[in-house]
Amino acid sequence: MSISKEADPHLKLFDTQKPLSRCDDAVQCDLGFHPPYAWDALLAFLADRLIAGVEHVDKRHYLRSLALESMGKAYVGWVHVSLSLHKPALSVTVSSSLSRAIPLVLERVGRLFDVFYNPQEVAPAVQALLPIAGLRVPGAVDGFELGVRAIVGQQVSIKAARTLLGRIARRFGGTVITPNAMVTKTFPNAKTLAECARGDLTTLGITTKRATSIMALAQAVATNTLILTPKAHISQTIAQLKDLPGIGEWTAQYIAMRALSWPDAFPHTDLGVKRALGEHRPQKILAMAEAWRPWRAYATIGLWASPSPHAHDRPDRPRSHHHGVSEHGDH
Repeated sequence: MSISKEADPHLKLFDTQKPLSRCDDAVQCDLGFHPPYAWDALLAFLADRLIAGVEHVDKRHYLRSLALESMGKAYVGWVHVSLSLHKPALSVTVSSSLSRAIPLVLERVGRLFDVFYNPQEVAPAVQALLPIAGLRVPGAVDGFELGVRAIVGQQVSIKAARTLLGRIARRFGGTVITPNAMVTKTFPNAKTLAECARGDLTTLGITTKRATSIMALAQAVATNTLILTPKAHISQTIAQLKDLPGIGEWTAQYIAMRALSWPDAFPHTDLGVKRALGEHRPQKILAMAEAWRPWRAYATIGLWASPSPHAHDRPDRPRSHHHGVSEHGDH
């Protein structure tokens, strides 16, 4: 990893005509990865699911706000990520407001973009499922945020989930200045949502069941009862998640896949997985997936991206045949 200072006060980060706001010095870093790396596919995944006000994606760049705590101190700023043109690495620009937490910032960005994964280590049975070489499992910069994404995404389309998540960020998120006028909010932390009233969420269009789930998740994370990081104990955390109201097997596995960075997570009840495999019996799917251990999360990404006529949706959540909602939703 290399780091340098970017002194230009007008960071021209995007191929866009949108005006950029003035920002201070930033730190430039490189995050290396093991090629091949399917950058375009990962960026498209994130673009499809971006939270308005929190993230911005174009064909070559990703920008988002970031709020975190390190060594007992709170930091708020932004990160910009693009593919290096000269080496197998991601070029990461970090706002100076986050400079004292650089190791933590880079670890989180690395998880989001799955740079710690080596494609050469994956079993041939899994590699055979990947329609694009170097496909990655999109992670998360914040486990709680990912958990809320998963809950809000239950039984609704990707577009509807994006709308609801944007409303949550606008209503409860903090304010941040970034190089792009479209990114002005941070996603609310667990403590903020744990303290809100259920009606504060339902007025945004979130169902009562989903609001109850979000608040329960927020309370568990805010009190450190539940840890949603890659260092968490996998089976214990999945069990804790499933003990929360409204979180079942699919949601727990999805959170394990993206927030815990568990390479063997497998949402086997996902309709996209069923369509790609041409099989709808859960136990049969689990038996088929034994050959993919311990890389079932990568097999899932491959199935979602599959050009198979069974997998035309490429969802990141289960969908029904009619409305793009969950066939096996958590209750």
